[in-house]
Amino acid sequence: MTAHIDDKIETDFLVVGSGIAGLYTALKLGRLGEVQIITKNSVEESSTQYAQGGIAAVLDKGDSWELHMKDTLQAGADFCNEDAVRVLVKEGPDRVNELIELGTQFDFIEGELDLAREGAHSRRRVLHARGDATGEEIRESLTAAATNRENVELNERTFLIDIYVEDDRFAGALCCDHNKDNIVFYRAPYGILASGGCGMAYKNTTNPDVTTGDGVAAAYRCGAEIVDMEFIQFHPTALYDPEGVSFLISETVRGEGGLLRNEEGERFMEKYHEESELAPRDVVARAIIAEGKKFDKENVWLDVTHLDKKYIKGRFPNIYTTLKKKGIDMTVDTIPVVPSAHYMIGGVKTDLDGRTSIRNLFACGEVACTGVHGANRLASNSLLEGLVFGHRIFESIRKDGLRSSVKVDHTGSEQDICDDPCLWGLKQELRSSMMDKAGIIREKDELIEVIGWLEKEMKKIKNISFFNTEGHEIKNMLRVGILICRSALIREESRGAHFRIDHPDKKHGWDNKHVLFDKENPQGYVK
Repeated sequence: MTAHIDDKIETDFLVVGSGIAGLYTALKLGRLGEVQIITKNSVEESSTQYAQGGIAAVLDKGDSWELHMKDTLQAGADFCNEDAVRVLVKEGPDRVNELIELGTQFDFIEGELDLAREGAHSRRRVLHARGDATGEEIRESLTAAATNRENVELNERTFLIDIYVEDDRFAGALCCDHNKDNIVFYRAPYGILASGGCGMAYKNTTNPDVTTGDGVAAAYRCGAEIVDMEFIQFHPTALYDPEGVSFLISETVRGEGGLLRNEEGERFMEKYHEESELAPRDVVARAIIAEGKKFDKENVWLDVTHLDKKYIKGRFPNIYTTLKKKGIDMTVDTIPVVPSAHYMIGGVKTDLDGRTSIRNLFACGEVACTGVHGANRLASNSLLEGLVFGHRIFESIRKDGLRSSVKVDHTGSEQDICDDPCLWGLKQELRSSMMDKAGIIREKDELIEVIGWLEKEMKKIKNISFFNTEGHEIKNMLRVGILICRSALIREESRGAHFRIDHPDKKHGWDNKHVLFDKENPQGYVK
């Protein structure tokens, strides 16, 4: 079966993704020219939508950017790009105030912002909305602002197949428009990847179904540099479900006094870190795994039953309602929790203005790696990163002046299509293998084993083109899995979110060493 390119669309800017990074950057770029946003599902389906905790920024008089920077660097395990962190924490407050001006309604108490504290933060600096529905509030305000701008168009159910480059410069993207069941080629002088992470590469994840690493895989195929993929952050407290369907229990629950207990009802975090339940996420995640193993259990228990019932219901209405539907009343019942894949710290390598190694291809948000998170992201810095570096992309393009698009016609105007249903079982096998062998705790022989399996399966389908989105997703998940596992194998130390049981200590010689990939170096190299 063969599919033709049915449509060609020219625009000034192509933005891939409709989370906070994509919508905010598109809104800004709309001042400079025409913007086409593509998003693989509906605009509601993004990690931003499901962000509960909030967005960190220095907006309290008792706080400072220096303290925010110190907290970020400490959480990042001596691996952050300090220049990037300085940009984030100094420019962050202005970007958050812009969100407020756009209509985002954060929670206030007696006329003052109700600021929360999360793990590894030394101050209350996390803004939240509707209690624990911060991401939804931000997404709604940004969607309204972007779609009301005359020259910004949002294209839902449009999947990025591949990025095209001409003379080492972004030229456009081939996409599948599932609204019309056709193939579209978007030609633009500038492309902005804001496609999110890769949580669906793991059996347990807090991420929505759309997070299959499409942006990283497409960037890799077009020749962009990929970096630090070994650092996958697992959120310590997702609702435990034997079927692997996770629901995030915000870190703010622990910030407001939630306690972690093992199978015998004992608190245990005091044994693992001086900050107890508010220790960095990687420490809490490994502690939960260790306590679970003592009792041959996958999960531990999160306890807020000692807190005021009315306060819990008002502060965490979404979590309370969701758990209630599952038969758990968090005001009287402890919550079974397990670590789940949450955030891709590495990604497409960028500079401080969001530029990738491909001219005119930019990246921001979770798909990008600026180095701001180091080896372990500080809670609630992710939404802030999308704003800060989205703004810097806008300023960079504005200062350079708009350029015309490369006059490229997609030469492969036909694609061989395969919808082989035998491939769909691969997805669950891949997710289970990644969880078991490249998850929270890693080891050389298991990494080698899973790399061999991933590469064997990739070889089978590498040259097959799919019209069905799931086929492309499987191919992208295989690629991202290979990048994660090869990076984890190369980094023979433990640091932040990356833990090697056969190399359990942090090695100072690796403080400034990064594992990179590009098309010329598919095995990875250290720089």
